Amino acid sequence: MDRSPPSFFNQGPSAHARLAFFALLAIALLVIDSRLGTLERLRQGVGTMLYPVQRALLVPRELLELTSDYVSDVNRLRTENAELRRIEVVNARALLQAEQISAENLQLRELLGARERLTIRSVIAEVLYDTRDPYTRKLVLDRGLQHGVLAGQPVIDAHGVVGQVTRVMPLSSEVTMISDRGAVVPVSVLRTGQRTVAFGGLPSGELELRFLSGGSDLRNGDALVTSGLDGVFPAGIPVGTVSGIEPGAHSGSTSRVLVQPAASLDHSRMMLVLLVDRSALPPLPPPEPAPDARKRRSGD
Repeated sequence: MDRSPPSFFNQGPSAHARLAFFALLAIALLVIDSRLGTLERLRQGVGTMLYPVQRALLVPRELLELTSDYVSDVNRLRTENAELRRIEVVNARALLQAEQISAENLQLRELLGARERLTIRSVIAEVLYDTRDPYTRKLVLDRGLQHGVLAGQPVIDAHGVVGQVTRVMPLSSEVTMISDRGAVVPVSVLRTGQRTVAFGGLPSGELELRFLSGGSDLRNGDALVTSGLDGVFPAGIPVGTVSGIEPGAHSGSTSRVLVQPAASLDHSRMMLVLLVDRSALPPLPPPEPAPDARKRRSGD
C-alpha cells in the first residue's frame, strides 16, 4: 500500500534532506562561533532582553527565602531575648544574695569584734522576725534554752544595747528592745559621769531622759553608756547619744532629753546575747498592760 503523499503535495526537498541540511548548518555555525565568536553579540543581546524575565521569574523564590529568613530571625531573637532575661534574673538574684551575704559577714565581723572586747560569755543569735504588736517593740531570736539563753539576759549588737530577753523557749527567745514603752535602762553620761535613767516608748524610736534638774550638764552629742547599777547590763556598753534637749516650763529646769539609740534596732540581723548569771539578776518587772486594758481598768 503506497503511503506517500500525492504528487500535488510533493514540493521541495524531502524531510530527510532538510534534516541533514539543518544538521550540517548547525554544526557549521557551532564551528564558526567557536572559532570566530560571531554569535557572541547575538547571545548578549538575547540575554539582555531575557534578563528582566529571568528576574521576574526569580521574585517568588526570593520572597519565599526572605520570608523564611525573617521568620527564622524573629524566632532566634525571641529565644535569645528570653535567654538574656533569664540570665539577667539569675544575675540579679546572685547579686542580691552576694550583697546580703556581704552585709551579714560585715555584721558578724563587727559582732566578733564586740565579743572580743567583752569579758562575759555570749552567744551569737540571728533575728527571725519582729512581733506585730503595735504597742510593743520586740524581736524573736533563733537561740533559746538549749543554747544557754535565760530570761533577763541583755542583748547587744555591734554598736550598743538592743534590749533584754523577756521570754525564752527551747529553741528561740523573745527580746524586748530598749525603745519599747516598758523599757528602762540606767545610764551614765560618758563625758561627765552623771547617772540617770533612759526610758523607751517614744513613737520615733528614741529614748528619753525625764525630769532632769536644771543643773544637769548635758549637751547635744553626749554619749550615754550603761551604768551597771541595775545588775542586768554590764557597765560601759553604749546606749545612745543625746539628740535633743527640751527646756522645762520653769526657768533653769530641763523637762526631758531625747536620746538616739546607738544600736541599729531596726536593721541588725545578728546580735549577741550576754550569758550573764541569771541568779544574780533582779526579777523581771511584770509586763505593762496595753492602752486599751488600762482604759478599761481606769473606767472600772
